[in-house]
Amino acid sequence: MSPTNLPVGHGSGHVTFLGAGPGDPGLLTLRAVEALAHADVLVAEPDVLDVVRVHAPPGVTVLSADADAPGASAGLAGTGTPQLAVVDEASTTAVLPVSRDAANLVMQAARGGRRVVRAVTGDPGLDTCAAEEMLACAAAGVTFEVVPGIATAVGVPAYAGVPLRDAEGTDVRFVDARTASDRCWSEVGASDCTVVVSTTLDAVAATAGELVTGGRKPDTPLTVTVGGTTTRQRTWTATLGTIAQTLKQAKVLPSPEGGRPVIAVVGERSAAAQRERLSWFESKPLFGWKVLVPRTKEQAASLSDQLRSYGAVPHEVPTIAVEPPRTPQQMERAVKGLVTGRYEWIAFTSVNAVKAVREKFEEYGLDARAFAGIKVAAVGEQTAQALIAFGVKPDLVPSGEQSAAGLLEDWPPYDPVFDPIDRVFLPRADIATETLVAGLIELGWEVDDVTAYRTVRASPPPAETREAIKGGGFDAVLFTSSSTVRNLVGIAGKPHNVTVIACIGPATAKTAEEHGLRVDVMSPEPSVQKLAEALADFGARRRSAALEAGDPVTRPSERRPGSRRRRTTSTT
Repeated sequence: MSPTNLPVGHGSGHVTFLGAGPGDPGLLTLRAVEALAHADVLVAEPDVLDVVRVHAPPGVTVLSADADAPGASAGLAGTGTPQLAVVDEASTTAVLPVSRDAANLVMQAARGGRRVVRAVTGDPGLDTCAAEEMLACAAAGVTFEVVPGIATAVGVPAYAGVPLRDAEGTDVRFVDARTASDRCWSEVGASDCTVVVSTTLDAVAATAGELVTGGRKPDTPLTVTVGGTTTRQRTWTATLGTIAQTLKQAKVLPSPEGGRPVIAVVGERSAAAQRERLSWFESKPLFGWKVLVPRTKEQAASLSDQLRSYGAVPHEVPTIAVEPPRTPQQMERAVKGLVTGRYEWIAFTSVNAVKAVREKFEEYGLDARAFAGIKVAAVGEQTAQALIAFGVKPDLVPSGEQSAAGLLEDWPPYDPVFDPIDRVFLPRADIATETLVAGLIELGWEVDDVTAYRTVRASPPPAETREAIKGGGFDAVLFTSSSTVRNLVGIAGKPHNVTVIACIGPATAKTAEEHGLRVDVMSPEPSVQKLAEALADFGARRRSAALEAGDPVTRPSERRPGSRRRRTTSTT
């Protein structure tokens, strides 16, 4: 939608200036999420657009405000007046002329009765020039509110393990190196306050030089953090006199990415010994690891969330695609039998089975009430959650192993006295094993084993993903079944030998080894949660070993090409 043709709403509009934090999506406030949920128009800076847009309603008009866009006019702090770009998945982003800057468009939308959310990085009162836009709204009579966010200069040091104050109440001074005057450098140089400097990676050495010239001792500790609060975060500890050499030895500079923004904290609280004890974020067991999850986003949702809690960056790659059965008549008869009382039980072995039955219900105009009087079983918590989302609470979920075998251990035998019907409806995949069918028959039940969906090999992932898999771009891959091994190798190639291979059980591990992969981690239980825990334990031990040996902590993908790796297998 063109920003010049925004739909006109009814009543007076309203603008919310919202702080989106330094980058971690979890740092959005509850009030921010609430405001986003009611937005008609979202104007966001590129760095936080993905953070905020997921909380906006589907029909929201989304615009990207880029202060560094070509043609942006000079603004406060040298950042330029934010320019607007329409975000449209079907087209490339286009920057609008200078006359259509953020303040103008925000006011235009608000005058049309729209609820506008203007999202900025960090906090509107500290990190941006949002005050200029607020003044423009006030001058035009447009009502607005401010939702504070976590300021970058505060949030990044917290994630880097650098407290800005202590019990002694040391003063804190915030400095933007781009606009700091000679007087500013002299004042902070002559004091013993903690200085938090916003600058860029290639300007850190010059910033240190300004502080030394202003009076700070060259041995004053400082930390430099790039990518703060995200899994790209990296922190270097040095002194004002050694930071240039530290960044050079770390091969950080010179670099084409020297213009990346950083937060530098200068003062005793940033000393290396203290940061080692307080660095809680970068010391997560899988911090920064790019982990390949061969599942769809829907299947991998809880697993990916768990991996993120360990500091990893999950990357979902579907290895199978789900298609309807070739002959739908069997499924249609079974669903009709479900309604007419043919079955005592229905057993769901996967989320896809729940989805297949639900879609058939919707086709016939049915809903969860059709399950009345029928006992429902689910293999595993994810399948149970899919049923609950459908409005059905399972009567039986395995108390032990989350598998068909675990379900059979809890399944009651058929009793002609208490069970008026002896038949079980089992909707499942075309390639499912016979374990559950055979077990139910042994317990005295009749089973209608129905193909509810077919699983076929998914299309290959994008070329860059395939290259990352084969070239060692991923730090680890989680295999949750033998079919995920076969299908991933089939559609994308074999993972590089530096990639950590984690398997959910012995059968999956055997398949991986048959495909020439070395298995590093094996889950102690056939559970995706336990598999993620086992990988995190592996990462924690790997990190501890590097620290004990005095080596830098690196990710598996950072190993030198061609280097040999010790063959180890974890069973914990």
